[in-house]
Amino acid sequence: MIKKMDKKEILERVAADGVKFISFQFSDVTGKVKSVDAPVNQLEGALDNGVWFDGSSVQGFARIQESDMHLRVDMDTYAVLPWTPADMRRARFFCDIMTPDDEPFAGDPRGQLKRMLAELKKRGWTFNAGTEPEFFLFRQNGNLHPVPHDVGGYFDFSSDDEAAQVRTRLMDALISMGLEVEIGHHEVARGQHEIDFRFADALRTADNVLTLKYTVKAIAAQHGLTASFMPKPIFGINGSGMHTHQSLFDEKGNNVFFDAKDEFHLSQTAYSFIAGQLKHARGLSAIVAPSVNSYKRLVPGYEAPVYVGWAQTNRSALIRIPRYTKGQDKAQRAELRCPDPSSNPYLAFVGMLAAALDGVDNKLKPPKPLNNVNIYELSFEERKAKDIRELPDSLLEALNELDHDEVLKNALGDEIYTAFRRAKLEEWDEYRIHVTDWEVENYLESA
Repeated sequence: MIKKMDKKEILERVAADGVKFISFQFSDVTGKVKSVDAPVNQLEGALDNGVWFDGSSVQGFARIQESDMHLRVDMDTYAVLPWTPADMRRARFFCDIMTPDDEPFAGDPRGQLKRMLAELKKRGWTFNAGTEPEFFLFRQNGNLHPVPHDVGGYFDFSSDDEAAQVRTRLMDALISMGLEVEIGHHEVARGQHEIDFRFADALRTADNVLTLKYTVKAIAAQHGLTASFMPKPIFGINGSGMHTHQSLFDEKGNNVFFDAKDEFHLSQTAYSFIAGQLKHARGLSAIVAPSVNSYKRLVPGYEAPVYVGWAQTNRSALIRIPRYTKGQDKAQRAELRCPDPSSNPYLAFVGMLAAALDGVDNKLKPPKPLNNVNIYELSFEERKAKDIRELPDSLLEALNELDHDEVLKNALGDEIYTAFRRAKLEEWDEYRIHVTDWEVENYLESA
């Protein structure tokens, strides 16, 4: 992304890039990217006056009687979409959603995150996040049963591996759009991949997550493949998560999480941050693992967290503290492992931060770390003795937990919470009455 250009510089850059069309992008409450498109000759007016659109049919947006919505262009998010052909070159901007009175729309997920980060800035802090979005590449086989694109395993490489070639092209595209790509590799499952980019403030990282998702889908399609960020597309293999590394920085660029004298090099603020997320983990699940399918991933045996606890380097824990490397103070962080890429990243970060700040403000202390303990191997009695709670095992259970979590509901705001809850209950009800292949196989003849 090109940052900190004024209007004149933007228009010059657009002309130099040969852009023909502009996509003004925003997110609905579920995290789907929406777009209002216009020829490039409309850009100057959009930069001055915004873009009007009908929000009445967008999930979580205005009612019919108040449908006129207004997009305010964030000029710092300009990027050319590199897969578009030269004669139809397209660029995008992310936008904030405004009411007809030019007030921030309370139902805008991106706007809600911006408001929360602005409040955090008053404390002198910046919330940084680094995500690890995983995804699958499937062959387009004409049916709903996905076939992985390759048979590779974790970090596998072959000089003629088409998957590696596709992944390389993906990384090149993301770099051209301004993401600081750090690493790309094959993940554990067949056809599963991961591309990581450098951490940034939470707003920029959320923008980057959405950019990565639609870029991966677009370039995969050009190779005759289907890219999926579905948390658990295939039974019996690892699902796709979006582990999120989190830290707080002060105005001088110091990592608020770091304490050289502590056993784990964590400050008291970091401990309270962790305690807050553990306290709210069950309700938070509805936001960071928001689909019916999310809870097919959050089961024992597939490297996904199931139990509420924290540890250093223990990947069975919900929150992991990566091992400290001397001299890498800025890298001290807490990794939350339950989010998945089906989440709306703006709302995910709102929920994570709200939970954490509740811990900080109330000086909460986390339980003892679960180091050198494989939580999956503990019996029910052993987990109970250690007061280790479980994450919800369904979307409905997670939504019920969120219903009783006033901290998270207040952070989302009434407009977003109501719309989100409505959308997710509709998803659950549709799933609840759907007849699956498993049911047919097990009951058709035996019942």
